[in-house]
Amino acid sequence: MKLLHLDSSILAENSASRELSAAIVARWQREVPGIEVLHRDLAGSHALPHLDGASLAKADAVQAARAQRALDEFLAADVVVIGAPMYNFGIPSQLKAWIDRVAVAGQTFRYTEAGPVGLAGGKKVIVAGTYGGLYPVEEGRNFIEPYLRQVFGFFGIDDISFITAEGLAISPAMRSEAMAAAHARIDEALPLAA
Repeated sequence: MKLLHLDSSILAENSASRELSAAIVARWQREVPGIEVLHRDLAGSHALPHLDGASLAKADAVQAARAQRALDEFLAADVVVIGAPMYNFGIPSQLKAWIDRVAVAGQTFRYTEAGPVGLAGGKKVIVAGTYGGLYPVEEGRNFIEPYLRQVFGFFGIDDISFITAEGLAISPAMRSEAMAAAHARIDEALPLAA
């Protein structure tokens, strides 16, 4: 079994999403013997440039190879764990740059007369979402969860879980409580069945 671990926070060791995504990966490693884990720091050493005309045209051989590697890693993974903090109501642009490299017609989806068809099904996606304020999905102020469900659903993936910590910037006490609750959900509520 292969697990692709993506982090997109720009806060390095101060990142709540990195803490949660690492805890999710650690749980998989404890419970699934022999699991192969590949970590990619999208805001660090594995950053991808934003999509532009040259990269879309594969004008730069090095960039084209990096884009192909990102796609291949995604397609090979059985499980994808994503650290996704909320920046200005959405995902980090670093994560969007990665999505732009794996959203490839004929590889992760295709268009048909009946509509788009996802080609990357059978994977499990777990998102460690962290939010400075309170952004309940049901109130329509959380754009991360609906967006990521749409993207991965478009790829044919319907097994998507979110472990979130909200209100992290409200107070130190609230941050501590929210992170403790998120860690508890990793151990108590997150199904590992692929």
